[in-house]
Amino acid sequence: MTVRELFELQGKVALVTGGSRGLGLQMAQALGEMGASIAISARKPAELEEAKLQLAKQGIDAQAVVNDLTKPEQIPALVEAVAGHFGAINILVNNAGTSWGAPAEEYPLEAWNKVMTLNATGVFMLSQAVANRCFIPQRSGNIIVVASVAALRVGMQMKAAAYYTSKAAALHLTRVLAAEWGSFGIRVNAICPGFFPSKMSSGLLEKIEASVIRQTPLGRLGGDTDLMGAVVYLASDASRHVTGQYIAVDGGASLL
Repeated sequence: MTVRELFELQGKVALVTGGSRGLGLQMAQALGEMGASIAISARKPAELEEAKLQLAKQGIDAQAVVNDLTKPEQIPALVEAVAGHFGAINILVNNAGTSWGAPAEEYPLEAWNKVMTLNATGVFMLSQAVANRCFIPQRSGNIIVVASVAALRVGMQMKAAAYYTSKAAALHLTRVLAAEWGSFGIRVNAICPGFFPSKMSSGLLEKIEASVIRQTPLGRLGGDTDLMGAVVYLASDASRHVTGQYIAVDGGASLL
């Protein structure tokens, strides 16, 4: 294969959770541009339809599936909707996530459970469901977990105990699944983004953006295309001998 062919995704089916906006939509676009058939899921139908229209402008005809990953009973229907529509799933991007900011001594149990359920439990349950439905029977599959640099270190700019903990759990789950499922031909890797402007981070960045940029070696936040190369690399045969690893896409912030 040529190097160009290693990165191509023709004939692959990719499911991107939290794909209606932000980083999820960016990654869905990247995988679609490289030839993959795309399914995106999220909780809000209107946002999914808007994302589908945006992808269509890029020549990507995406399937949109409304689903709430905090409700385990909905996960089988999501997997079946995508696998039934396309005939298979080859790539799963576990991107859906949430956060809650509060000092640890005041952190509500309800908030802790909400964040842990989506960011950690949901990743496991969806990965398990896709593996059992598609990856294990076909003896191949590719899982990409969107963790965070918050999984690598604790920064006092953000008080969000459940977010830090859940992303660390998701990163270690990446390693566990890679070790257990490698014999099935399943690769599992993670992307650890730093600060990107998004709906989830907007309130915090209003307060700390200047400080974050000062503490980032490249002197900038993540942009609209900065995850595209990483997700295509991990989704493609270019990384076929890579599993249980992570790529930090943070402008070098986690170095300091």
